[in-house]
Amino acid sequence: MPSFAEEPSVESWARALGISEAAVELHRHSEVLDLHVDSFIWTRLFGYDLRRRHGLGPLRGNFLSQVDLPRALEGHLTSATWVLTTNPFVPSSVRRRLFFSNLARLERELSADPRVTLVTNAAEHRAARAAGKHAAFVGIQGGNALDHDLDDVAKIGRLLRCTLVHLTPASLGQTSAPYPTRLFGDGLTDRGREMVQRLEAQNVFLDLAHASRKTFFDAVAVHDREKPFWVTHTGVEGVRPHWRNLTDEQIRLVAESGGIVGIMFQSSFLVGEGAATVESVVDHLEHVIRVTNEDVPAIGSDWDGAITPPRDLMTPFDLPRLVDAMLRRGWSETRIRKILAENALASIARLRG
Repeated sequence: MPSFAEEPSVESWARALGISEAAVELHRHSEVLDLHVDSFIWTRLFGYDLRRRHGLGPLRGNFLSQVDLPRALEGHLTSATWVLTTNPFVPSSVRRRLFFSNLARLERELSADPRVTLVTNAAEHRAARAAGKHAAFVGIQGGNALDHDLDDVAKIGRLLRCTLVHLTPASLGQTSAPYPTRLFGDGLTDRGREMVQRLEAQNVFLDLAHASRKTFFDAVAVHDREKPFWVTHTGVEGVRPHWRNLTDEQIRLVAESGGIVGIMFQSSFLVGEGAATVESVVDHLEHVIRVTNEDVPAIGSDWDGAITPPRDLMTPFDLPRLVDAMLRRGWSETRIRKILAENALASIARLRG
């Protein structure tokens, strides 16, 4: 991949990716919001510098080294939710301490870059973008970061969203991961129900990515029907049957709430056989539209979340390929802009202004 100090020209970008200049133009003139970037986990583990431009790393873009701020800006990723991922293998009191320490560190890392503005709602996002800044939301992966004392939920109202669970069972509910352990039952626990209510009282988006089917439906049953909820990074069963992916019924429930479904870039969730490509991502987006409408799908890459993305969608520099694939399917510029950011921003405005 060529290296550029800033966004490349339309011609050089299109030539480097082997796509149409029209796709690059549309990408460059759209807001582009990724609902789930997990790069900070590598900052915590290995000191990965978010403010320095990296290459694809020793694993050639698998698992890590997919995003940093220079490459996000170069690839016209205008905003993202930068995620704090919970370590479930330490005691709850330690999780709590680590969470607040890491939250302060992530916010320092992001705000130290003059090209970035921390934002909490759609109005702040508009202001940041009008100033030419990358608009950085912060979110939580794994609500068990806060299960030691649910009063702590009142301290995170500035954060955008929180998944109840991640890849392990938690005191809040059951993960979708196919592990035999059922320490806390199959679905949402009483503590999980309280967590849903406390998150929504703070207008923090309830994110049901990673939730087991029963946890998902239990959470929907108790959530505030006046507020949208999300699934930020997932695939869909209608394209690829998989324990991690949403059924059509789940997709419809998200849509009915005014929420969004973010399609992720993990290859094994996108396809069962063969190599995933950018077309695989569009297949999942298209299914969400078919089941609901074009106001529901969004992008939640899960870049740097230990994923193996399609080889043609490894970093933000490759994002115009996604636009090119959608254009080749005859999708309108309006639909494409909705998927790139506008659906997510509309849902954020609905909950937070």
